[in-house]
Amino acid sequence: MAQLLWQPAFPTNRGVFAVLLKGVGKLRLVVVWRETWRRRRKMFIKQFRTGGDRNFGYLIADAASKKTLVIDPSFSPERIVDCAYKKGYQIVYIFVTHDHFDHTNGNAAIERLTGARPLLYGDTDPKTGVCVEDGSSFPLGKLEVKIIHTPGHTTDSICLYVGNSLFTGDTLFVGKVGGTDLGAGARAEYDSLREKLLPLPDETRVFPGHDYGIAPESTIGVERRSNPFLIQPDFEAFLDLKRNWLAYKEEHGIA
Repeated sequence: MAQLLWQPAFPTNRGVFAVLLKGVGKLRLVVVWRETWRRRRKMFIKQFRTGGDRNFGYLIADAASKKTLVIDPSFSPERIVDCAYKKGYQIVYIFVTHDHFDHTNGNAAIERLTGARPLLYGDTDPKTGVCVEDGSSFPLGKLEVKIIHTPGHTTDSICLYVGNSLFTGDTLFVGKVGGTDLGAGARAEYDSLREKLLPLPDETRVFPGHDYGIAPESTIGVERRSNPFLIQPDFEAFLDLKRNWLAYKEEHGIA
């Protein structure tokens, strides 16, 4: 087995590191860099601070075909569309992660600007005939947009999995999770997180719906190891943390 000899102090791609391995040498270093470069060339991601309560919106494009997806345009649909058009991208899908006003308020404007209908859970895309439901997928050039239904924060919450990137809406934040009641909503969110998101690979990039954490993005591996809600051993402990979150934040200096 190759031995790890050196790892730089800087990330090459949000958690992907160039490494030098004994017995493999520079060839391995080149392979890691090429894989990182290949992924970056394949998919374009731009994160927008759209306004509201630190909302994020996203523009995701297949670099080869220039076919593009918008997620949660919310307060800044014009800015997102303008960015797409300046890059020569064609917006083919608009997804909204759940039916709360701070995520849906830009729907009418972006449909008017693009002619594309914003889609929420349960909607059927008029172009492909595909319903937005758990396990459905939508082609985006050479990419695939996979729908993961994650009820909890709302019954219609979805995450979108594209390439190695997960757009989590208000289901998962950096260091936090979405707000719920202390009953069925909390249980549904716990199950969604444990059964649908945590099984994803460690290197999966996490792009949340709000800038509520210590960084604008994370990875599944980092969240699995450090998110206070995800390190709880069972649902009872998860629920207890929700009940006492304000005290926990104050005790641990969390903003």
